[in-house]
Amino acid sequence: MEKIKIPKSLVFIVIIVGIFMWFGSSLYQQVPAGYVAVATLFGEVQADPYEEGLHIPVNPFYEWFLYDVRQKSHLEEANVPSQDQLQTKIQVSVQFRLMQDRAPKILQETGQFQDVLRVHIVPKLRSLLREQGKAIKRAEDFFLEETQQNMQTSLVEGLRDYLGAKGVNVGAVLIRDISLPPFIIKAIESKKEREQEVEKQKAELLRFETEQQQKVALAKAESKAATEQASKLRVLADAQAYEIEKINKAIGNNPNYVKLQALEALKAISKDPASKIYFMDGDSPSPLPLMNMGK
Repeated sequence: MEKIKIPKSLVFIVIIVGIFMWFGSSLYQQVPAGYVAVATLFGEVQADPYEEGLHIPVNPFYEWFLYDVRQKSHLEEANVPSQDQLQTKIQVSVQFRLMQDRAPKILQETGQFQDVLRVHIVPKLRSLLREQGKAIKRAEDFFLEETQQNMQTSLVEGLRDYLGAKGVNVGAVLIRDISLPPFIIKAIESKKEREQEVEKQKAELLRFETEQQQKVALAKAESKAATEQASKLRVLADAQAYEIEKINKAIGNNPNYVKLQALEALKAISKDPASKIYFMDGDSPSPLPLMNMGK
């Protein structure tokens, strides 16, 4: 019986296929977009991370850990005491991302993403917030724009100095909300109401003063007009008195003028069609009628 010879190349292919069938997907690693992968071999962390994409071949005995290195935002709320011993609730958000080249170190020293947040970011942020409160004299000073700007700057610098060595890159710290103790809020509202009332009274006083000034100006204008009118009437009266005085003086110095006026009056009476009887004073140098009687 003749033996069948199997080609060496076919044996090699069979072995390769067998290995792929045995290990399956353990021979390659696919890293999603925005992630970085860290491999461990029997608990030992590999120094080089695997960036997004397909990696083949890889050690089938690797154990894989994925880290999301995209931009993240964490919202934190803490009660911050000020120098007046009052607790102010402050809500801030931290924008950060994990450094992909530090992912193996993060796995070795801290753990997964949630461990980084729990162990490093949250405690340090709360500590920095409490430290900021020590520099604030009164709780209501948290609402000052200068205070908030200084607080944001200090929080960013403090977090960057601490978290940079932990493999976390801090982008920004934003103050989202500030809630004072209820009785402080009530006191501030009462103060605002009083200030608004004072402003309202000032406006009313200004309106009243304006009206009074207008009335005074109008009274002055009317007084000036009345003075000018009285002066005008006085001038007219003086002119009339002067005229009468001159006429009387002229009449007194010229008796013939009176006689002429008497004759003119008699001429006018004679032309009157009505029948009348006039009594004359014959002894008077001026024959003016004293009275008349009609029929």
